[in-house]
Amino acid sequence: MSKDLYVKNLPPETTEEELRKLFSVAGKVSYIHMGTDAKTGQFLEYAYVKMSSEAEAKEAILCLDDARITNRQISVTIAKPQKPAGTPNAPPVEKPVPAKQRGRRRNKTDR
Repeated sequence: MSKDLYVKNLPPETTEEELRKLFSVAGKVSYIHMGTDAKTGQFLEYAYVKMSSEAEAKEAILCLDDARITNRQISVTIAKPQKPAGTPNAPPVEKPVPAKQRGRRRNKTDR
């Protein structure tokens, strides 16, 4: 089990300090990343919270998943590993071969 947690459906006015206090009931919080829009800087109502141990992460899920904060029911789950930047979601699409090149063999002078 990972120590990283994904927290969604947070109230828009949530601060990092409030999250740190909330998750400290389950143990030591190593870091918090608040999801924000790259262009506007607006909080996107989700966060990643890293607990210092797996046992503390499990405790945080048990204590805080489905908890209510300012009339919002939050969701706390294990964070999925992030894909490396530039990794495509789908395999590359092959470019269609023009009709006049189909069936034609290329030689050194065609390059």
